[in-house]
Parts: sequence; C-alpha cells; structure tokens
Amino acid sequence: MPRLPVSRLSRATSVGRRAWPVLLMAWERWQALPEEDKERYRRQAREYVQRGRSTLENARRRKGPPS
Repeated sequence: MPRLPVSRLSRATSVGRRAWPVLLMAWERWQALPEEDKERYRRQAREYVQRGRSTLENARRRKGPPS
C-alpha cells in the first residue's frame, strides 16, 4: 500500500508543535534580560545586517552590469 503524501498544513502543524516550546522559552529568556543586554544584541544584529548588505553590494559590483 503506497504512503499518502503529507499535506503542507499537516507538516506545518507538526513543526509548529515541536517549535512552540523552544520559541516560548527563548521569548521568556529575552524578556528576563536587562535592557543593556537587549540593546547590545540589537546593535550586534544591526551590524550583522549591515555587513551582509555590504558583502552583497561588493559581490554585485565585482560581477558588473548585466550584458
């Protein structure tokens, strides 16, 4: 008997059930952090985004305009 394909909704529900406790724990830990640490993490995230954008820009410049 062939297996029926798992629907996307079913798969998403399964992943959501497994991920929910981890996400909740991360949120609770974030809420418990002092404001100075939160700001430090936000600053780090902004720096990572900026570094990624500049890396993409440099790669596009090296590639040159489309022919």
